[in-house]
Amino acid sequence: MDVKIFYGFGDVLFEVSMALIPLMLFFFFFQVFMLKLPWKKVKDIMVGMVLTFVGLAFFLQGVHVGFLPVGREIGDIVGDWDYQWILIPVGFLLGFVATFAEPAVRVLNAEVDKVTSGYIPSRLMLYTLSIGVAISIALAMARIIYGIPLWYFIGPGYFLALSMAIFSTETFTSIAFDAGGVATGPMTVTFILAIALGFAETLEGRDPLLDGFGMIALVALAPILTVLTLGLLFKYKESRSDD
Repeated sequence: MDVKIFYGFGDVLFEVSMALIPLMLFFFFFQVFMLKLPWKKVKDIMVGMVLTFVGLAFFLQGVHVGFLPVGREIGDIVGDWDYQWILIPVGFLLGFVATFAEPAVRVLNAEVDKVTSGYIPSRLMLYTLSIGVAISIALAMARIIYGIPLWYFIGPGYFLALSMAIFSTETFTSIAFDAGGVATGPMTVTFILAIALGFAETLEGRDPLLDGFGMIALVALAPILTVLTLGLLFKYKESRSDD
């Protein structure tokens, strides 16, 4: 596999710039007219912006030259295996590890821990989201292998999520639907999706456009269900302690 490390790096720099420049302009506007933070604080924020720019640029470049090609190669190889069902537990493991390493998930968990003053521990949230995404990846792989329509998962899943939200607390409901977006970060989307597409291309009778895609919808749904389940467990525990 021929890998050119800096191929397309200019496009990545442009994308990162377009993502960060509006945030910087937004900050400067509020700094001039409202915040008026001391210069030392502004300097620290600017250093953070520069580090964010550099980190995002190299991370996304690594995604393009590393995660995507390797994921596609893995999918192609696994598609030729005699025991293709093994991709279901492998998908579970990959989903857990990818979410565990997802930067956005770490940020969400830290903020939840901070805002709730430790009532919802960041470690507990991390394992809850990781297990939820792991289950969704396993289901997505099973869907590709056995040709199960996506709506068999999405329809009942969101019906269950909305039903659970009625009985859960407002705090966990808010966190759950944010967690669904956070879990679909670059680690999960790039690496796992590339494997799924490569697998769908290799598997006989499967269309990558129909079977390979749709996995991210499951990934977005799973954390909602797991966090809402966690909320119901917290609510049940509190009701037992009140009694």
